Amino acid sequence: MSTPLGVAVVGFGWMGRVHTQAYLRIPHHYRDAQPVALLAVADDVPGRADEAAVRYGFERATLDWLELVDDPSVQAVSITLPNFLHREVGEAFARAGKHIWIEKPVGLTADDARAIAGGGQVAVGFNYRNAPAVEKAREILRAGEIGEVTHARVRLLSDYAAHPDGALSWRFERERGGNGVLGDLGSHGVDLVRYLLGEIDSLIADTAIFVPQRPRPAAATAGHERGTGAPGPVENDDWVGALLRMISGARVTLEASRVSVTDQNNYGFEIHGTRGALFWDFRRMGELGVGAGSAYQDEPVSTLFAGPHDGEFGAFQPGAGIAMGYDDLKVIEAYRFLRSIADGRPYGATLADAIRSAEVLDAMERSVATGAWVSLP
Repeated sequence: MSTPLGVAVVGFGWMGRVHTQAYLRIPHHYRDAQPVALLAVADDVPGRADEAAVRYGFERATLDWLELVDDPSVQAVSITLPNFLHREVGEAFARAGKHIWIEKPVGLTADDARAIAGGGQVAVGFNYRNAPAVEKAREILRAGEIGEVTHARVRLLSDYAAHPDGALSWRFERERGGNGVLGDLGSHGVDLVRYLLGEIDSLIADTAIFVPQRPRPAAATAGHERGTGAPGPVENDDWVGALLRMISGARVTLEASRVSVTDQNNYGFEIHGTRGALFWDFRRMGELGVGAGSAYQDEPVSTLFAGPHDGEFGAFQPGAGIAMGYDDLKVIEAYRFLRSIADGRPYGATLADAIRSAEVLDAMERSVATGAWVSLP
């Protein structure tokens, strides 16, 4: 057996826990994966790292992530901190030559994402592309089974910020949360568009803030808690809608909202081609709607269940139709990160994908400011 890879996790909110559990589950699903040693966990909220160390078996806990940067035993790091810390922390670990698994959107701007280049392998948390049904959709598209793509709709609609008493956490501040729903959910949408349909040529976008103020939190927040303090202004966007022109000539509408009442993680896509269409809903993650044939009109849609030969499904379940979950997508992501380190070549979403996604989001903000179409390089 190979020597365990020394891993640290920086930031232990919900996503830090998800990363940690993914590392621990890798050997349950992938016998060929390099073993991992959970060396350290860092979080500046008193007691949080200590509790994580006890619960998950980290060798040590610290309040200060800087203690880990020059530690030679730490070879790889998960960065699961708020967006505004991505650049500072990512740059430091990249300069130290560490391999990095970092959550999207990787900083607040494309420049932030670019600053993290130069270290070891960098994997980015665009997890929805890892769903076996999404990988099957990509295979169908590349095989031309629905003809040439004409138009598509990509949606990421959620109600996590719909309650007006939701705490004014860092997510709603421009300086710390960046462009709001664009980076939080829109970045996932851009990655799905690129993963499935190729590069974007130009776009026009609109944004809005629908909950203009929120109560301040009484203490450090974890997740989406209620606030009890004095109200403060929401500084970044609740909603974004964009029309994309693809290099292929296809047209795509992308919509993301964090205040969409009745929508709980309503994420998915509809892709139409000259001879058929594909439909995917994250909430029915293992199902892909497929309509294709020669009738053009009144064409039926059938449900394809992801199975052992689609993406990484076979590492989890033996037969089609058995459900997978969100955390399974992060196990896939973790495995591909380790595989990238072992093979010295990237697997899965990379820093280049994060940079390109951020460039698209930056272009959306420019479009909103000018009201005009913006071309992408």
